[in-house]
This record gives sequence, structure tokens and C-alpha cells, in this order.
Amino acid sequence: MTEQTNTLDTGDAALNERHRVRMERKKAIIDAQIASANKQIGIIIVNTGNGKGKSSSAFGMVARALGHNMKVGVVQFIKGAMATGEEQFLRRFPDEVSFHTMGEGYTWETQNRERDIEKATLAWEQAKRFLDDPAYGLVVLDELNIALKYRYLDVEMVINDLLARPQMQHVVITGRGAPPELIAIADTVTDMTVVKHAFKAGIAAQLGTEW
Repeated sequence: MTEQTNTLDTGDAALNERHRVRMERKKAIIDAQIASANKQIGIIIVNTGNGKGKSSSAFGMVARALGHNMKVGVVQFIKGAMATGEEQFLRRFPDEVSFHTMGEGYTWETQNRERDIEKATLAWEQAKRFLDDPAYGLVVLDELNIALKYRYLDVEMVINDLLARPQMQHVVITGRGAPPELIAIADTVTDMTVVKHAFKAGIAAQLGTEW
């Protein structure tokens, strides 16, 4: 038993040393990358793809921003037919978060392109007010990608307004089908891929996880 234990101890020690050497090298690489990333500027983040988590991630960033005493503006395109948990929660903080739900529901429910364009135009007017105001450190444009995908808004106009925003303002844009023009000017883009989704197994959207 002692010989076997000694062998295991020796193997563990060698494994631990290899791990230490790898992490030491990795730290040197990461430290160099951090040192070279010295710009301080507001960024555009795009969450797209068919997987779950695009808006969830955006509202996680709202919580982060609030933790740093940043003022937050939220505009929800498309959504609006039902109250969500994030809206009900964030409306408790009217001095910190300005929350505007300006859609009337998913496109397959509204079935009225002219009305959808009208609502998207009004939503963009509110978004533009946030983008013009340096007091807002973070602006969330939830489901904007859908409005762009269906051409409810002109993508070049949207991009010009985004690029003209205050220098230190961050913007998070969500929704499937982000247009390539938006992806091109964004600083961070995440394409969320479906591996599994409960809905495909016949499980209804759940309170607290989907809305």
C-alpha cells in the first residue's frame, strides 16, 4: 500500500508541476494581452444567433452597470405583448433605469408590417434620445436585430446613430439575424448556438427563465 501511495504521490506531484508550468506560461501571455489592451472607450456588443440567452446576457450587463452606479437606458423592440420579469424588476429603480417596452408582440402575432414599422420607428426615436445623452453609461436595444432583419428600420441610419453616440457609452444589441453591416461595426459579437432547448421537448416557456 505504501509503495502504491508513493507512486500516486509522485504522479500527482509531476502532474501538478506540469499544470503550474502551463499556467505560468498562460499567465505571461494573458498579462501581455491585458497590458496591450489599454484603450478606454464605449463598446458595441451584439448578441445574436438562434440559441437562448441573448436578452438574458444583456440584462446581466444591466445588473453589472447598476453595480458600478451607471445610468441605464433600455428600449425593447418587438416585445411588449406581455410583461417580463426583467421589466417588472428594473422598474423598481426609476432613477437608475429608464425602461421602454415599445413593441406589440412577436411578428407572427402582430401580422401587420405597417404597424410594426410605426412602432419600431417610435422605439428608435427613444433609442436615439439615449444615444444622444452621455448621462447613460449603458444602453440596451433589445430585439433591435429583428427590426433590422425585417427592414422596419434603415440599417445605415441605425449604424450612423450608434457611431455618433458619446465616446464612453456602451450599447448592447440583441436578437436573431443581426445584419452583417451591424456585425462589421460592433466591437464584440456573440452568436449563440442551440445545443438543446426545452421547448423542443414540449416544455412550455417558464416563468423566471423565459420571461
